[in-house]
Amino acid sequence: MISLPKFLVVKAFVRGLLAASLPGLAVMGFALPGPVAADPKAVIAMQTADEARGWQPVGKLVLGERGFCTGVLIDRQLVLTAAHCLFDKETGARLRDEQITFQAGWRNGRAEAYRGVRRSVPHPDYIYSGSDNLGRVAWDLALLELDKPIMLPQISPFATGTAPARDAAVSVVSYAMDRAEVPSLERDCSVLATDSAALVLSCDIDFGSSGAPVFAIRDGQPEVVAVISAKADYNGRKVALAVAVDAPLRQLRDELGRDVPGQASAGGAAGVRVISGGAAKARGGAAAQTAPAEAGEAVDGAVSGNSAGGAKFIRP
Repeated sequence: MISLPKFLVVKAFVRGLLAASLPGLAVMGFALPGPVAADPKAVIAMQTADEARGWQPVGKLVLGERGFCTGVLIDRQLVLTAAHCLFDKETGARLRDEQITFQAGWRNGRAEAYRGVRRSVPHPDYIYSGSDNLGRVAWDLALLELDKPIMLPQISPFATGTAPARDAAVSVVSYAMDRAEVPSLERDCSVLATDSAALVLSCDIDFGSSGAPVFAIRDGQPEVVAVISAKADYNGRKVALAVAVDAPLRQLRDELGRDVPGQASAGGAAGVRVISGGAAKARGGAAAQTAPAEAGEAVDGAVSGNSAGGAKFIRP
């Protein structure tokens, strides 16, 4: 979500995940082999209709007066985004569904379609915490049911697919700070590391990119394989943390099927624990996460406020 920056040192996530996955990594200095950060010139603002054609199912998710995230249409009436986008940064409470608007293909003051949200369901294992629970990245996923399906022929929902392997090329389409009025495309960033459902990508994201779809090209067609959760800074080199969607999305569909209309609007779906408090200063930030609960506990135990030798974890 677009936000004021907030920084957190991530030790276990970075050292354990990247050191195990990237040969030659200097753990203390995080000296990554070869270029890690995406070339900023590779992030292309799609200003014209021709440039944006085919990407209209990606839209801006406007969160009342709080800011915005990015979302993607995966069914005529279903939008996928990051779970942390659904929570108020100050109180930890769920946003009311009527506060959220999906603007498909938003570009230069106009969207291809505008829809409200009838119901929203964060992953049942996601816990929003203003105190930065670092064990939750793998569950930072939410599914939104729109108030009406989008049936326009130029907006065909994207298929979803399995998680990409390490070193696979991926692309990201997002809205972000300083490029909020047009979608931006970054092609051919890569998967640096994987840990269960959590991915580390070389993609260059920014505040507002939360919930942005990560695409892999398979059989000539883009598939949504992950969703952006957060960004990290390894000694000045930007990387992104993302959630693989295949297994969590199946659970989300089940949750939405069980949800009673109006329940989410009343303050949260069943099974979602909301932690209140004003500790979360970054607007709508995600808690960084690894997949298993045990791994999350280990990560939490290794986190400190000391930035020496660490990577900065930034909530987008």
